[in-house]
Amino acid sequence: MSKAAIRTACPYCGVGCGISAIKTGARSVEIKGDATHPANRGKLCSKGTHLGETVSLEGRLLYPEIAGQRASWDAALALVAQRFLDTIARHGPDSVAFYVSGQLLTEDYYVANKLMKGFIGSSNIDTNSRLCMASAVAAHNRAFGEDVVPCSYSDLDEADLIVLVGSNTAWCHPVVWQRIEAAREARGTKLVVIDPRRTETAERADLHLPICPDGDVALFNAALVEMQRRGLLNEAYLAGHVSTPEGFWEQLSGGDDGLDEATRSAFFDLLSKHSKTVTLYSQGANQSACGTDKGNAIINLHLATGRIDKPGMGPFSITGQPNAMGGREVGGLANMLAAHMGFSGEECTAAQDFWASPTIASRPGLKAVDMFRAIADGRIKALWIMATNPAVSMPDANCVRAALDKCDFVVVSDCIAETDSAAFADVKLPALAWGEKDGTVTNSERVVSRQRPIFPPPGEARGDWDIIADVARRMGFGQAFTYTSPAAIFREYAAQTGFRNEGRRLLDLSRWAEISDADYDGWKPWQWGGASPFSQARYSTPDGKARLVVVTPPLSEVTDPAFPLRLNTGRARDQWHTMTRTGLSPKLSQHRREPWIEIHPEDAARHGIANHAIARVSTPWGESLYRALVTESQRKGELFVPIHWTDQLSSGGRTGRLPGQMVDPVSGQPAFKNTPAMIAPYAADWRGFIVSAGKPDIAADCYWTRVRGEHGWLVELAGHGLIDVEALLPAGQRIEAQDAKRGTIRVAVRNEAGVLKAALFLTRSGTLPPRDWILAQLGPDERAQGAELLAGRAASPAPDAGPVVCVCFDIGAYTITRAIREQALTSVEAIGKTLSAGTNCGSCRPAIARLIAEAPIEPQATIA
Repeated sequence: MSKAAIRTACPYCGVGCGISAIKTGARSVEIKGDATHPANRGKLCSKGTHLGETVSLEGRLLYPEIAGQRASWDAALALVAQRFLDTIARHGPDSVAFYVSGQLLTEDYYVANKLMKGFIGSSNIDTNSRLCMASAVAAHNRAFGEDVVPCSYSDLDEADLIVLVGSNTAWCHPVVWQRIEAAREARGTKLVVIDPRRTETAERADLHLPICPDGDVALFNAALVEMQRRGLLNEAYLAGHVSTPEGFWEQLSGGDDGLDEATRSAFFDLLSKHSKTVTLYSQGANQSACGTDKGNAIINLHLATGRIDKPGMGPFSITGQPNAMGGREVGGLANMLAAHMGFSGEECTAAQDFWASPTIASRPGLKAVDMFRAIADGRIKALWIMATNPAVSMPDANCVRAALDKCDFVVVSDCIAETDSAAFADVKLPALAWGEKDGTVTNSERVVSRQRPIFPPPGEARGDWDIIADVARRMGFGQAFTYTSPAAIFREYAAQTGFRNEGRRLLDLSRWAEISDADYDGWKPWQWGGASPFSQARYSTPDGKARLVVVTPPLSEVTDPAFPLRLNTGRARDQWHTMTRTGLSPKLSQHRREPWIEIHPEDAARHGIANHAIARVSTPWGESLYRALVTESQRKGELFVPIHWTDQLSSGGRTGRLPGQMVDPVSGQPAFKNTPAMIAPYAADWRGFIVSAGKPDIAADCYWTRVRGEHGWLVELAGHGLIDVEALLPAGQRIEAQDAKRGTIRVAVRNEAGVLKAALFLTRSGTLPPRDWILAQLGPDERAQGAELLAGRAASPAPDAGPVVCVCFDIGAYTITRAIREQALTSVEAIGKTLSAGTNCGSCRPAIARLIAEAPIEPQATIA
């Protein structure tokens, strides 16, 4: 008898894919895409596909801790409640803060927001969503009067032109990318990618616009001026449904977008020919000191040309986290109350009356960057961090760590025991992880889905909402926090969205205010606002009209000779946030094993950076180490680094050290995308690597980074001075070889049964063997000869698969290239039929297309 599938939602990006999960063991699960879910229709990206590799209890926080020692829940929560009460009594409600996360479920978010704003009486609750989508929220509010995404994924199916702005969609939202590819194949939809980098997404576009950093406002202002010149404004829509500020058209100032006239004109021509346009924008636009203006420049173009409110058109902000949208809905940002309400007197009264609370926050609280500044200067004395890792992800992370170290009282709720942020915790509280959580999430197109538990709570872990409500009761607010289930919280939240709403806000879930527990358990994905929430051209403003917003391109920045380059940051294809989950997956760890930096060949030559060498990147705020990737896809004068690596995984790659604390003045979102920087070689005396069955702890003062393999770990190393080989290897039967001329040391350690425990390869001037065969020898059934182990290859080696391209099917670049040449394969589809590569999540399809282009097939003679 087959086991019933549990329908749940993916915990990664804001696409909000549905998952069909079948529990196969105590902590094992079979993962498939949910074919009935509207967001993904059965598709999954590589991260979702390999969720089953991340559900073990390895590294889990399973019991409360006080000062690093196991404690009872009663003792831990009593301490949290008392310290918060004492701090508030001595220093006022604004002396405490919550820093929460888009990884929380809506019910968790709701309870945290209610406690802070309605019962503590402060708005000092902000979220890591501030770092990713706050500028889009601010742009929506300025243009529409409410934070409403006016599009749906179905618009991608019907668009004639899709414009991606600051979005490496093929890597960061692969399921949306598949939808775009399907539209292009089915209807010939044109694709434009606006991005300083020639990403794998940009390589597949009909037109790539490599704008300069923060050139978006100038470009979209110029596009709007050109549409006006060509007579393509929708005058009727402007007159009936849009409020245009006085002097708006005269203030459409120019600016530098970094493009040549031919490229810019080609973009304008595409806009002119295709009225059914969707502009999809993401972190590349939002994470900027002018991110809100970028959002409004995009929205202005759509409003003025009437490309909104109808199928196949509109400005579409796509979120980065699974529940960034749900957090926005319940007031998880410091500058809003729950249910899309602001801080007007009427709205504050409505919130307080609904909650029957003793107080209400009457003004916005401190946004993320300002919150940690306030911790640093002592204004905030108690902080509760929930489901996030600000010691890694915040800008100027060294200052954030100093603030956490100084803070009088730090609480961390997390499912992982050891994170960079948890190291500062006075109290650690074990929370449920994905696969155990129970509640709802809202995705980028406003679809509310259920995240359902697959496994029982491990150890003493509890749901975040349950932990928060328990603390609230201990603080004396018991009557308002008597929840016994997520369904009870959802009913209350749904009721609040309709309370004194009277049609002023589109967010109204009050139809679900009396939902039964059974109906909540059986919830099917539902989209609030419908596919086109503004289809009646009625906006959430007092006069019902949308608003054009005057936006001005930023002034050109003066280059500091000490930091002549500009640094951009972003995501890797197969990793997520700070890798506490994806880092558990051997498959996901293979695509990019080290933190890397992309640099143009001319810049590399100028600064002495060799391809695949280690480079030191410095900014006015910090420095870190990366493996160099010299590529012409990077603009001259600019650098790119990923965001994911932490102290748990590497001594380098700590990208949060590099950006400063500059923020968008409207949204408070940090500017991660345009930081002055310098690069220099890291001149190591030696380099090497370790493979190890057990997790190696590297105490040496050197560059190191570790990733998981199928049977163990791979650690890359480089450094200066003497090498303490003994400290790097476990005990066991050792065989070794040395080459004094090249300064090479090779050591293998086996147990008594001949199973490899670890191997170390170091050199000062020689070459190092490939890693994959040696990693495979950690398998329990492998018994390579000693000479083979020291050589780093089998006596009769199999063909080298090369760097992993398709993580879903573990297909390497050399395997693909051989198939292209030997079987005369000329298309991505042909590769898929032959090797399966690219047929699951699709995120590797641009890389496969590049391999085809780089390995052309000689045309075969025609047989008469």
